[in-house]
Formats: sequence, C-alpha cells, structure tokens
Amino acid sequence: MPQSLIFVVIHLIFSTKNHRPFLNVEVETSVHAYLATVSRNIGCECYRVGGVEDHVHLAIRLSRTVTIAELVEQLKTASSKWVKTQSTDLNDFSWQRGYGCFSTGPKDLDALVDYIDRQKEHHEKRTFQDEFRMLLNKYGVEYDEAYVWD
Repeated sequence: MPQSLIFVVIHLIFSTKNHRPFLNVEVETSVHAYLATVSRNIGCECYRVGGVEDHVHLAIRLSRTVTIAELVEQLKTASSKWVKTQSTDLNDFSWQRGYGCFSTGPKDLDALVDYIDRQKEHHEKRTFQDEFRMLLNKYGVEYDEAYVWD
C-alpha cells in the first residue's frame, strides 16, 4: 500500500500539578482553546477540550507522524509557558508529570465528546481521583496508587 492511513482517536487526560485549581472560569476557555490550537498545529485534529479547575480532557485524532508522548509533551510545554503569560496569578502554573491516555473507536467519538462536555456535571459528584480510577478500571489498566498522583 503506497499510503499510510490511520484513524486513531484518543481520550487524553492530565491534571494541574498537585491538582491546584488554576483553571477557573476566567482562564479555562482560553486554555482549552490554546490546547486545541497546539494539537492542530502539530497535525492532530482536536475534537474537544474540556474539564474543570484542576484537569483537562481532550478528544484527539492522532496524526500518523506524532506519537502520544510527543503530543503530550508539546501540549503541556507550550500551554504551560503560555498560561504563565496570562496573569501574574498564574506564575506558579504547571501540569502534573503524568497523564492518562485511552483509545476509543471512531464510532464512540460522539459519546466521548459528550462525556467531555459534561465534566462540570460529573465533578459535582465525583473527584478527579475517583474519575481517573474509574477510567483506569474501565480500560483494564493496572496501576499502583502510590505512583498515580503527583
């Protein structure tokens, strides 16, 4: 086959360092838009970014030339630098070191986008830690609780 064709959709999740609630109403929309722009600038279609004060969820179609690790590094590095320029209140902003990434099929994209759109509703009843544990269990990811949170 002369072409390399893919359609890989991922659900990417990462938190602010120590789960600090930096992403308040004043900055969340612009941070989400910036993350989507970084994703698109490296060739990955970003269908949705959402979250709450201490973490983000992204629905992304991977480019055939970018690894997940490269994508996450560029998203976190560029956005962290940018966020710090937005306000002196954000000088201490940074993302956690780790992340969660789960594959989903193209047919499940609408459900993923809906899940991301309803983050504020989810977190009225569930903490980030509870949500993340639920996703790890749903996808059968083995983990050591001592190393999941930084």
